[in-house]
Amino acid sequence: MTSKDKNRAAILKAALPHVAFDGWTPAVMRQAAQEAGIGHEAMRVAFPGGVNDLIDYFLADGDRRMAETLAGRGLDNMKIREKVTLAVRSRIEADADHREALRRAVSYAALPVAGALGPRSLYRTVDAIWRAVGDTSADFNFYTKRAILAAVYSAVTLHWLGDETEGFSSTWAFLDRRIEDVMRIEKAKAGLRGIAEKLPDPVGLMGRLRYPGTRG
Repeated sequence: MTSKDKNRAAILKAALPHVAFDGWTPAVMRQAAQEAGIGHEAMRVAFPGGVNDLIDYFLADGDRRMAETLAGRGLDNMKIREKVTLAVRSRIEADADHREALRRAVSYAALPVAGALGPRSLYRTVDAIWRAVGDTSADFNFYTKRAILAAVYSAVTLHWLGDETEGFSSTWAFLDRRIEDVMRIEKAKAGLRGIAEKLPDPVGLMGRLRYPGTRG
C-alpha cells in the first residue's frame, strides 16, 4: 500500500463518524485529515477532487470489501440468481456500519456539485458485482446485465436506507422480489429469441412479396 493509499484510508476512517452528523463537507474532510495526522498538502494529494473524491473512495471501498467477501464464499455450485442475490446483499451489508454515511452520500450524489459521481460509482458497483460472480460476457449482454442490475441495486439500496425491520428482513424480501422480476424478464427474452428464430426472414419475405417471381 502506497503512502497515498494509507492517507486515503486514514482520512476516510476518521471522517466517517463525523459524516453521520455533519455530512460530506470540506470541513469534515479537513478535520478528519487533522485527526489522522495528515497535513493539508498530503490531504490534497490523497483527494485532489475534494469531497467528491472522498465519497468516491468510500463507495469504491465498499465494492472492494464486497468482492473480498464473495471471494471467500463457494459460488461455483450456486445458480446465477443465487450468486447475484448474495452479491447485492453482500454489497449492501458492506455499509451496514455506516448506513447514515451512505444515506448522505446518496443525497450528495444527487446535487449538481457531484457531477458524474452518482452514475460513475453506480456503474462501478454493478460491474464489480457481475465480475465477482464470474460474469464473462463481452457482447451486448455485458451492457444490458449492468443496466438491469443498476436499477435493481438502486431500488434495493434505497429500500434498505429506510428499512427499520429486524435484521433488515424487509430489504432482503424486497431484493428477492426484484431478482425474481429480472429472472422473469430474462426468461421472456429467451422465449422471444426462440420464437424469432422460427419465424421466416422478414427481409426475404418482403422481397418475395415485392418480386413474386423470386424464390427464397
